[in-house]
Amino acid sequence: MVRRNDQRRAALVDAAIEVLAGQGARGLTFRAVDTEAAVPPGTASNYFASHDDLLTQAGARVYERLHPGEAALARRRTAPRDRDTYVRLMRELVDRVAGFRTGYLALLELRLEATRRPELRAVLTERVREDVAANVAHHEASGLPGDATAVKLLVLTLNWLIVEQLTLPDVFTPAERDELVGAAVDRIVAPDEVR
Repeated sequence: MVRRNDQRRAALVDAAIEVLAGQGARGLTFRAVDTEAAVPPGTASNYFASHDDLLTQAGARVYERLHPGEAALARRRTAPRDRDTYVRLMRELVDRVAGFRTGYLALLELRLEATRRPELRAVLTERVREDVAANVAHHEASGLPGDATAVKLLVLTLNWLIVEQLTLPDVFTPAERDELVGAAVDRIVAPDEVR
């Protein structure tokens, strides 16, 4: 039996993310992952049971890498509960996601692939639902203005702003992007709640 190493597995999944972002789901092969990770041929096939397993783990890894971290979460807990904090948090979110360009592009590829793979669709649906529920729960516990619907609308709005930034970065300038994030908070969260 092949000895499996967590560090190598993570490197292989990170390589899969890069392949997904650069070549799409059809380009994601064990050989392509081995090449991207600079490991001997056959390594990825020793770590993943199937192509679907690799796709699923790549999706999970993107979410792991997008997590803001405990230090950022601790800072959020002590921040004022006002509009400016809300806008700053949303800008940080957009910057963090846009800063992991290949990860987000890989997620888009996974979503497209999920339209053809029911098992992957089930996994992604569960993961995204959990993510939305966690965001709503965190928001409600934070004391920031707005309700669950506002959080969901911001998720949808900011996701497309991120797609625009990553795929057509010259549509909006960074200043326009920041302005749009502030406007989204102002218009989606009830005005009397953000002042």
